[in-house]
Amino acid sequence: MKINFSVFSVILMVLFSNISGQARILDDQASLQWKAGVSKIDITPKEPIWMAGYGGRDHPFEEVIHPIWIKALALEDASGKQAVLITADLLAMPKALSDRIRLGLKERHGLSEAQIIINSSHSHSGPVLENSLSDIYPMNEAQKQQVSHYSDALVDSMIRLVDEAFGALRPAHLYVENGVTRFQVNRRNNPENQLESIADLKGPNDYAVPVIRVNEEGGDIMAIVFGYACHPTVLGDYRLSGDYPGFAQIELEKNYPGATALFFQGAGADQNPLPRRTVYLAQQYGKSLAAAVERVLSEDMKQLEATMQTAYAEVNLELTEAPSMEALSKFIESASGYQKRWATRLEEERSRGMETIKSYPFPVQVWKLGDQPIMTLGGETVISYAIELKKIFGPDIFVMGYSNDVMAYIPSTTILREGGYEGASSQMVYGLPSTWASNIEIDILHEFLRLADQVGVSRLESSLIPD
Repeated sequence: MKINFSVFSVILMVLFSNISGQARILDDQASLQWKAGVSKIDITPKEPIWMAGYGGRDHPFEEVIHPIWIKALALEDASGKQAVLITADLLAMPKALSDRIRLGLKERHGLSEAQIIINSSHSHSGPVLENSLSDIYPMNEAQKQQVSHYSDALVDSMIRLVDEAFGALRPAHLYVENGVTRFQVNRRNNPENQLESIADLKGPNDYAVPVIRVNEEGGDIMAIVFGYACHPTVLGDYRLSGDYPGFAQIELEKNYPGATALFFQGAGADQNPLPRRTVYLAQQYGKSLAAAVERVLSEDMKQLEATMQTAYAEVNLELTEAPSMEALSKFIESASGYQKRWATRLEEERSRGMETIKSYPFPVQVWKLGDQPIMTLGGETVISYAIELKKIFGPDIFVMGYSNDVMAYIPSTTILREGGYEGASSQMVYGLPSTWASNIEIDILHEFLRLADQVGVSRLESSLIPD
């Protein structure tokens, strides 16, 4: 039989082309193939415990409005690199507890600090944690011991939470987009008692609602990660809850059965939900936030390639000179409440020869999921940091405050100069000996430039921040 080699060659070329095309499709699918796992644990105290966030409370909580949670989203990219986001319906995670959790996750899962985000919603209606704002709570020894036991159990629960999330890893797709809602009010520029007469609210503000949608391979939503930059201070009584972020998570999990909703707090240290003070307002703001998320989920979202880069550093932020022993003694004579407890503690520590700290290791972090940058800061970070970071890296980045270690308010240079609670007196609430030095903002932004270069996050050409 005579073979037509020219025809045979064409057939081979067509077959090879089809095989190559299918291989490229498989490669493209693999590049989009994340693995994700979610978990949640109820951390509602089983007995009344002292509540966090307000110095004026004088006894433990009286009832529970709804349960509070810790939740985790574990991720693995196409190369096998892993990371985990932990969110909590808590006021703040102090360094001592955060270090214990991160060390435990390093030992069990090999995760570095760069691969772990621990974000607190900053609810003022949750339990007190050990070594957090200790001077402001007039607790007796039994109540302090109760807080210590709860904090120890929380560390164990956090580690178990992440174990469960990694144990649930399965193929997934990630999508991102920013939404918007507008109930945050800059509390420094818009006094609460004058709100009804203010026709023109003043900023600065950032109304973004960043959203990450995690879909299972079949298309069902596995997890909804969302954030907002605003204090959860709608409520201030003796009822335990997650405040408006708690209600938002409840609303989303009701509307998307089978999905886990995880809220993260943004740079909302100078933003309040106003008006406030009632459960119905907390529910209203929660539903408003959930509606903003649902709108994003219903529209086209950007799909993320399954690549992940992470970076972490601690910036040595300087403090101003601490008050002298003479100044502390005079202050104690006229002070009361937590301010007197703060000054008395400092005086006692110094009299025992303890050295007063002059700086603090401030955590900053950058994740790049696909081409989506996520930037985290420790402390109670004011909104100006989110605004400045978006000027440098673009308006679509996600910014988280209250992450990994909440040691104090982190004011901008402007707020440091203006003073007031966030800039001048809040350090007493957190137990720091003095205010921050004037260069903290530029030091933090420069560290973000370095970390962004490390993971391949580009800055805008119009950025004015020098290297």
